[in-house]
Amino acid sequence: MASVTLRRSWNRLRRILAGTPVGFVYAPGYRVDLGGTPYDPERAERILTYLLDESLISKESVFRPRRASLQDLLLAHTAAYLEALRDPETLTAILGVEVRDEVYQQALQAQRLAVGGTLLATRHALRRNRATVNLGGGFHHARPEAGRGFCIFNDVTVAIRRARDDGFGGQILVVDLDLHDGNGTRAAFADDPSVYTFSIHNQTWDDEPAVASLSIELAGEVGEEEYLESLETHLPDLLQELRPELVYYLAGTDPAIDDRLGNWQVTAAGLLERDRFVVSQIRRPGSDTPLVILLAGGYGNEAWRHSARFFAWLLTGHKPPEPPTTKEITLRNIRSAGRLLGKKRAGTELGDDIFSLSEEDIHGELGRDAKQSRLLGRFTPHEVELLLEWTGFMDRLRDKGFRDAVLELDLENPTGHTIRLFCDPRRSEVLMELRLRIDRQTLPGLELLEIAWLLLQNPRASFGAREQVLPGQRHPGLGLLNDVMALLILVCDELRLDGILFVPSHYHLAATGKKYLRFLQPEDEAWYRALQEAAGGLPLGETSQAIEAGKLTDTATGEAVKWRPTSMVLPTSDRLHDLVEGEEFEQRVAEAAKKLRFGLR
Repeated sequence: MASVTLRRSWNRLRRILAGTPVGFVYAPGYRVDLGGTPYDPERAERILTYLLDESLISKESVFRPRRASLQDLLLAHTAAYLEALRDPETLTAILGVEVRDEVYQQALQAQRLAVGGTLLATRHALRRNRATVNLGGGFHHARPEAGRGFCIFNDVTVAIRRARDDGFGGQILVVDLDLHDGNGTRAAFADDPSVYTFSIHNQTWDDEPAVASLSIELAGEVGEEEYLESLETHLPDLLQELRPELVYYLAGTDPAIDDRLGNWQVTAAGLLERDRFVVSQIRRPGSDTPLVILLAGGYGNEAWRHSARFFAWLLTGHKPPEPPTTKEITLRNIRSAGRLLGKKRAGTELGDDIFSLSEEDIHGELGRDAKQSRLLGRFTPHEVELLLEWTGFMDRLRDKGFRDAVLELDLENPTGHTIRLFCDPRRSEVLMELRLRIDRQTLPGLELLEIAWLLLQNPRASFGAREQVLPGQRHPGLGLLNDVMALLILVCDELRLDGILFVPSHYHLAATGKKYLRFLQPEDEAWYRALQEAAGGLPLGETSQAIEAGKLTDTATGEAVKWRPTSMVLPTSDRLHDLVEGEEFEQRVAEAAKKLRFGLR
């Protein structure tokens, strides 16, 4: 124990004196359990926990990526392929296993986030002429028109083309030592002599010609002697000939003898020797060639240990201590829950907060019924947080000055499940309160997502001198209704619901929601339009107040028209769409409108 403590203290001192020579990129959103595959969803977290526990890196050395945009993905893939990914069956074909509905979006978003990680690692490596590790990525089978072999998007292709767009014109080398063929990357740059792809693998997947490529197939149960000999024969000459100004190294661990999918017999020592040789050739003394390292393949719960050895050597230049067992690292994750990537980004190049991990994030919720602990029986708290991040909702809150907003779920209220966002950890000021439930009564045979309550406010803002306060309003609005509706549409898609249901308690709520929703019954649509016409173009606030004050009357009876809460819907299924859209619905609205005459007094 004393020697472990001493080693960690020395590592910490060395890091302080010399600085961390390697940057790391990671986000908890990388973690997704695909089910039915030997892929370890905790692989990156295990590596990171080991490096932090050994004091080889600090949290300041870990950078959080943003999710790659669709514009980024179009640099590598056709629009037709990205459109095809709307169908879960496309993903099933790529992963080789049937994808559960709840995993479908997670898998897509996790790989988009990892692509963003390779983009960030590339920028970091180029700016600082250093080695940067993305604890994910290496999706080398994805071709422009299709994904394959667990690879949905080709992150290396995206990153290279983005670097080109940003002005980098140097020679690029991709060293792919994953067990499997780097066919997708090779295909993407088949006609580009400025990107050289070098792959040693067990089977060539595509033998299409490429103008700058070396593809070496080593069939059978290859041992480390043959493997290293092939690497040592070709890589130095390539580097000497190309003199690349940027290198990507796909450091897959699936050649290892203990890999769940691999058929080669490379020992842990042989794999580390491979990694040391590659890095020492690329970054020889006096060389500062930017180097991006990606995890690529590696299957089974022991795969992380090979990468951990490599990165420990990369950080120290010395033979690393043997990583702990997988069981031990799992326990460390529990004990250090929330420490892995806590709130620590001030002073980094991103300036962003990183998600914090909790025990439930790492190991699931214990001792509670799974559905009772999930929003609407489907979304874990972690998934809700990820959804808010993935869609950019939290970024927009940060842009408004709420950088420490806190999420809370209330799943105990019998009137519905509630999402709350507070301004800060003190939880004294509410930004959003959204209560949801599944409605199966309004339209028999259809399932709707009911907004039972929605509050969006900025408690730290004041009303302007000319700004009219709406009924029931205590603070100015937050300006994020568009984002909330987009989130709810995603929820409907995920739960396969027919649409969103809302019963507005005031006129101004119906008028605001009218951008997205329409009344379920033609008579109610006609009644609302009659109110609008009677208001004669008054501002929204004045119209709502006039109705509240009884200033709108039914001209036939002379009685005040009082607001009546009625159902509004936003269809997300064809069945509901057909009920509230089209000529028949409009004809019924017109018939109902003939009987209504409202006026303003």
